[in-house]
Formats: sequence, structure tokens, C-alpha cells
Amino acid sequence: MKLILAALFLVISTTSFAQYNLPEDYFDDPLKIPLALAGTFGELRSNHFHSGLDIKTQQREGLAVHASAEGFVSRINVSNYGYGKALYIQHPNGFTTVYAHLQNFSPKIEQYIKERQYKKEDYEIEVFPSADELLIERGELVASSGNTGGSGGPHLHFEIRDGLQRPMNPMMFGIQLEDSKAPLVTAIYAYPIGEEAHVNGTPNRQKLQLVPQGDGSFKTPPIEACGNIGFGITAVDQLDAAPNHNGVFRIETTANGEKLFQANFEKFSFDETRHLNQLIDYGHYTQNNSRIQKLFVEPSNPLSIYSNVFNEGYLNVQDSLSYNYTIKVSDYAGNERVVRIPVEGKMNGKFIPREERITDHFVQAKEAAHFEENGIDIYIPRNSLYQDTHLDILFEDELVKLHEDVIPIHSNITIGFDVSKYKPEDREQLFIARLNKWGKPNYSTTYKENDRFTTKTRTFGTYTLAIDNKAPQVVPVNFRDGQWISNNRDLRVKISDDLSGIKSYRATVNGKFILMEYEYKQNLLTHNFADGVVTETENHLKLEVIDNVGNTTIFESTFFRK
Repeated sequence: MKLILAALFLVISTTSFAQYNLPEDYFDDPLKIPLALAGTFGELRSNHFHSGLDIKTQQREGLAVHASAEGFVSRINVSNYGYGKALYIQHPNGFTTVYAHLQNFSPKIEQYIKERQYKKEDYEIEVFPSADELLIERGELVASSGNTGGSGGPHLHFEIRDGLQRPMNPMMFGIQLEDSKAPLVTAIYAYPIGEEAHVNGTPNRQKLQLVPQGDGSFKTPPIEACGNIGFGITAVDQLDAAPNHNGVFRIETTANGEKLFQANFEKFSFDETRHLNQLIDYGHYTQNNSRIQKLFVEPSNPLSIYSNVFNEGYLNVQDSLSYNYTIKVSDYAGNERVVRIPVEGKMNGKFIPREERITDHFVQAKEAAHFEENGIDIYIPRNSLYQDTHLDILFEDELVKLHEDVIPIHSNITIGFDVSKYKPEDREQLFIARLNKWGKPNYSTTYKENDRFTTKTRTFGTYTLAIDNKAPQVVPVNFRDGQWISNNRDLRVKISDDLSGIKSYRATVNGKFILMEYEYKQNLLTHNFADGVVTETENHLKLEVIDNVGNTTIFESTFFRK
């Protein structure tokens, strides 16, 4: 069987799949409970599209997770953040299923990964087993659901990826969910594009009134416009089994019955996912925590989710002509919500010109830019910004106000600080921080080279130098020094750092490394005695915790077991 499976993977992994020629009965549900979703595929998240289904686990951890189809474990990734504990199973048809935020793995997989974690002496690990190491049967128990990594609550994150590791909508593979509700549309906006374009006499974005119609659709009052007009929508979907506001499956627009634009949430690549910040009105999102999805495609936007796009999705409004602009929002079950916008073409003699802020710091998107003052320098590589932009930059002593977080940054820019006035011993606890809206410094990964500190960032804001001279805190949770803990299944310790944050930790018992799992949301380290490392009656625990500037706390305690 091993040889047959390996041969199948070798042949099929090079096969490309037609977009709509997908097996609809190949993959089973990974949980043996009624499916209810907390998140759908393609949902708009911070800086990325959601790459799978977030399946609810009845507000608890430890539910059995089963392999959706036969295959082999091709990757195991254990991380403090992101997917937490994640399992990847490659299948003979070339697809890969992903199971993330797991509590733990099945016994054979747990043994496999624990051996490698102990060899590496690190909780965080990524391995790629060969095709014959961890074979998996259809329906086999492979893990327990959890809440590890960047999860906001207990659930199973489930993905299906194609042969190029591009996430695809699992619903396209026949996974069934009850859905009788049409998507919800909560706001519509009009965007005049170009120097002479306007909506109702203004060149600025306009929110349109949504008037409910008797058939469940919406209609806006007529607008007067001219030039290229783009539209934006705020819309979510709801399924029957849960009240969560999820992402929609498709959005289409037409003008007088002719197609203008279509966005399909069927598949994307991780290389393009950050371009979500061009899909949405980024400035509106950062200021209002609400995502407007643009129904037009700007010149530097390469997203593959678009189809049937004419004139980049803009409605070109001519003077004295009338238009019926229609938006149709659909979920995967085919439920639809329609919005109709009557548009009258009218040149406006009282046109208000668009205000454009001119600053001394202009960046051409396709050219690199460099600014320097007061010992602080900023380097913006080419294509870091999506559009040519005037930036507000203010240098103040050891602080730089670098615009506002209303413009997205695609790839890292570099901010550098001259620290030559600091003594070498003082620089150790110095770091670069981004100030939050309350003025509190948040650690930004700091690279130290002689007299210059640098950080890389993809967020505009205020950056400064800060000092952290306080070591991390360590507090035992379920034991105390000198205590017998024979009935304990685990050893738990809380670690925290008030400023620069935890960088690393290492624990030993009687001089021997022990694995401690880190749950950063609870500041909790946990060692499971089932690992079999702690075998003595008297045990000396030594835990070293280091923050991001090198402040170190060493915690020592003795406990007894039999």
C-alpha cells in the first residue's frame, strides 16, 4: 500500500485541476457533529482573506477531528501564534487538507512530533514527513480540536488546497451546510474617480441611502453623477446554524443589463492575499472598523478573484443619460440580495474640486524613496505603496510621526534610528516601538548594528525609541516550592512581560530539558507529565524566560512526585 500511495502522489501532484472539475463526494466532514460555521472561505480579515472554514466546536475543546480522506501527513507545524498546532494531509488526488488550532494530535502523530520537539529542544517546530511515514486512512482520528495559536475561541480551522497549495472554497467540494438566508447589505457607497467626476455635486465618497423593497431587495434614491463612478458595498452572509456574520461568495454588478464587475471567492494564492487592502477602502476600515468592498479594480490590484470586469468596474456616466446600476450579492447556497441604484448623468456647474494635500514628502509607488532628519531615516522600497502618495512626516528628537494608518503598505519599509549618543551598555535595553493611540509603546522587532537600530514595518504611525529595564514575571500556577504533586497531570507556570514582550523560554528538570507548551493568550506554559521525562521523586525545576531586549528571569523550584 505504501508503494502504491507514493506512486499515486508522484503522478497526481503534478496534475493541474480544472477550476470547476472538482470531486464533490471525496472529502468528508472533519467533525462528526452538525456543522455550524464561525467563518467562511474568503472572508475579509486583517491584511488577508480567510483561507478555509472555521467550524464551531460547541464552545469547547477536545472534539475528535477525523481525516476527510485517505492520504499521508505531509506537514506538521507547531507555533505559538498563527495556526497554533496544525496538521496537513496530502491526498492521492493531489489536494491537501489542513486542520488548525488543534489541542493535540492523535497518539501516533503526537509521538512523532514530540520526539522531534525534544530533539530540537523547542516547542515551536515545523516538519515535513515523507509519504510513507504517517499514512492516514479515511475517517481516521488525527487530532483533537482546540484553541491554539491566534484563535479567538475554540474551533477547527479547515482548509482544502490544490496541488499548488492554493486554498479553495471547501463548499465547492460538496460539504453541505444549511443556508436559507440571503446575505445582509448594510451600506452602499459611491466613489467619483478622476478630476471631473462627481456624485451629487461632490468629488468625495458618498454614502447612499438604502431603501428596502417589498421583494427583499434594496433601492437607493436617484443620484446625479458624471464621469467614472465606482461603488462600494458592506455586506455579510449568515447561515442557518449560527448567527455569525460571515463572508459572501460572489458579488456581481451590471449597468443597464450589461456586466461590469464580478468577484468570486472560490480560490486565491497566499502570494496575493495581502492585496485585500486594495479590495477594501483601507482608510475607512482603520478609522471605522468597517470594511467597504470596492466594486472596481484599481490599476495596481492583481487579485485573481475578479472576472467579467469591464472598464475596471467603473460606471462611466455621461451627461443627460440615465443608468440602472445593479449589485447582486450571493452566498454559496444561491441566496441573493439585490441593490438597485438609479443614476442620472448631469454635469454640475457648481462642481466642488477635490482637495489634495500636498506635502514635502512625495512617494512615487514605482520608485524607492528615502527621508532623513534628526538622526532618523526612513526607506520606502519601490512598490511598497500601491499609489503615488504625499506623506505627512514629522521628525521630533527621538520620535517620528510617519503619516497615519489610513494608507496600506504592501511590503516592509525600514525606519532607522541613530543611537550613537547612548552608551553600549545602555543600548541593550533600548528598542524601537510603535506608539498605540493611547501613547503606549509596542515593541517593533529591532535590529541592532553598532550605532544604528532599525525596524521593518507595514504600518504607518508614530515610532520612537523606548527602554525596557524590567525582567519578565514568572508565577507558578498549580504547585509551590517543596510541594508533593503526585496527582498533577501537568506542570503550569504563567509568564508575562509588560513592555517588550517574551522572546524565549527554556525549562529543565534535574538538568534535563522538558517541553513546555506556550499559550500566549493566557500567558501560560504547560508541561505534560505523560511525556515521561520527569521520573525522579525529588525534582528541581529551572525556568529561564527572556524578553525581547534580553532581560532575563530565572525561576527555580523543587517539587516531589511518586
